[in-house]
Amino acid sequence: MAYDSRESTQPKSHLLSLQGREKLSLTGVEDVSGFDESLIVLSTALGALTVRGEGLHIDRIDLDAGQLEVRGKVQELSYDEPAPSGSLWQRLFG
Repeated sequence: MAYDSRESTQPKSHLLSLQGREKLSLTGVEDVSGFDESLIVLSTALGALTVRGEGLHIDRIDLDAGQLEVRGKVQELSYDEPAPSGSLWQRLFG
């Protein structure tokens, strides 16, 4: 079987679905950094994602497939933007 390099160069898809603020389904999940009942921090194909809420519980996790399901009261979803690279002058005058 021949190695197909196209798989590794294509970005993973990332999909977020929130149903009634009580069921969150995600694809493109690469890692879960930490979690408790009020906070879940994870890495996705599009960057770091923080989920805040009450009574959060991970129902299903499959990092090989990049899937995660969460139940609880979701109050906030926020993506962390990567820090800009380059010097101050490069960022100002690009």
